[in-house]
Amino acid sequence: MANVETALKEATTTIDGALGAALVDYGSGMALGTVGGGKDLDLAIAAAGNTDVVRAKVRTMEMLGLNDEIEDILITLGSQYHLIRLMRARAGGGFFLYLALDRGRANLAMARHQLKKIENELEI
Repeated sequence: MANVETALKEATTTIDGALGAALVDYGSGMALGTVGGGKDLDLAIAAAGNTDVVRAKVRTMEMLGLNDEIEDILITLGSQYHLIRLMRARAGGGFFLYLALDRGRANLAMARHQLKKIENELEI
């Protein structure tokens, strides 16, 4: 099992095109750990903003009566992908992994696959 720092480092070093990664508590909107980012990608702001996205989707599913789990949420920008992966209850319900990718260098299918693997190995 990997700790938060190890998991986030793995995400940014093994996933092609990774710009930054964070583990976020969507109860508070606080990042429990971040790797990468920079002046053009403030991971603390991204964590808080994407918390609103997750909360809105969870609330919408409840209102629709959908009895299902969110696997991931993809936000596609002109030059980036933003991937939000909700963690399963076993690994840490109430948390999500956030990964920002350079769209020109990333393979979205592989990024999703690798992020799922990282989630499965992560111990919170």
